Amino acid sequence: MELECKVQTYDWGKRGINSTVATLMKFSNLDFTLDVEKPYAELWMGTHPNGPSYVKRLNISLEEYIKENSEVLGENVEQMFGQHLPFLFKVLSVNKALSIQAHPNKEKARELHQQYPGIYKDANHKPELAIALTPFEALCGFRPIKEIQEFLKALPELRATIGEEKVEKFIVTAKDDGADPKHDEDNSLKTCFHSLMTCDPSLVAFQLRKLLDRLTNLDESTRKSLHADLLERLYRDYPGDVGCFGIYFFNFIMMQPGEAIYLGPNEPHAYLSGDCIECMACSDNVVRAGLTPKLKDVPTLVDMLTYICEPVSAKRFEPCREDEYTEVFRPPVPDFAVAKITIPAGKPSYNIIPRSTASILIIISGKGEIGPSKTVLYRGTVTFIPADEEIHMTVLCGCHPMIMFQAFVNV
Repeated sequence: MELECKVQTYDWGKRGINSTVATLMKFSNLDFTLDVEKPYAELWMGTHPNGPSYVKRLNISLEEYIKENSEVLGENVEQMFGQHLPFLFKVLSVNKALSIQAHPNKEKARELHQQYPGIYKDANHKPELAIALTPFEALCGFRPIKEIQEFLKALPELRATIGEEKVEKFIVTAKDDGADPKHDEDNSLKTCFHSLMTCDPSLVAFQLRKLLDRLTNLDESTRKSLHADLLERLYRDYPGDVGCFGIYFFNFIMMQPGEAIYLGPNEPHAYLSGDCIECMACSDNVVRAGLTPKLKDVPTLVDMLTYICEPVSAKRFEPCREDEYTEVFRPPVPDFAVAKITIPAGKPSYNIIPRSTASILIIISGKGEIGPSKTVLYRGTVTFIPADEEIHMTVLCGCHPMIMFQAFVNV
């Protein structure tokens, strides 16, 4: 069943035809009018009340359809999640950095929802998976302790913002001995990060400006080692924001198309640029602390983070291959998994692997037809597939590979 899905036009999105979200909508929806000035940030596929999908031929919401036909979810889904689709599937087109943020675990989500229901509007956790469609930049998790210490030694402006005494304690006491690069038993990293995030905004702005002025006079090699270009770009979009200093605490990762990261509860991150597929538990709980004009909940974020320090290589999330054309990203949560299906040019047809749960499928490139009705799926077409449904795909105009992503419940 083809779905009509919600586009979110957040300010950080790519504008007009530069947005993958916009081009997918343009190809699949004749009624869609593309505005070259509008930021097309996210395409939501699922049942979340902030952007519900609708079943086109029935003109009812997907949530309503599932409640009336709960067997489409699959028996295991109903037993674990009730009559609900437990994931939210998205396409993102990022032009400028999203906020430095983390998502609470279930226990913390329930607590926040109970205390601040106007801010944290549901009681669910929000682990998420991002798979790059284009070169994609992100900050993800705390850097190894030694890397953070080296930046603190090289940046007097950052030390002045945090406080020399706190920095000195972290440099002296936090160990990165190779055997356990996560070791920081006295929480000196948490103390430094808390001091940075709660620093007086006027001092933050002054030290950022001082650092940027100094970077302009450094040689290219030193500028590169201090991520000068990235700092300057973030500062242009968020001048004076303490989140600009986050690049010296968090891993910077550049993903190529098809590469992925998984973000579990309490993991700090920020998407910086590019287009990606994203899947998450069905929640919109976000705790923010920088690179945003939105509400910052610094005490909650600082308290909930894991402070696990790992190299960027540990952040890449690898798929497992199911057959010649399908690989699956299975995070350690039951809420969702995502299959990437690539049918090469010259392959006339393919039987999509049946899933024991309901799923949502989006066509990213290529064109094909399915079923006895020979329904044509274009680039951008989004379909809901009931549990155990067998889908035979015939590839049309096979000069380019057909690329699809399928989200399903990981049970």
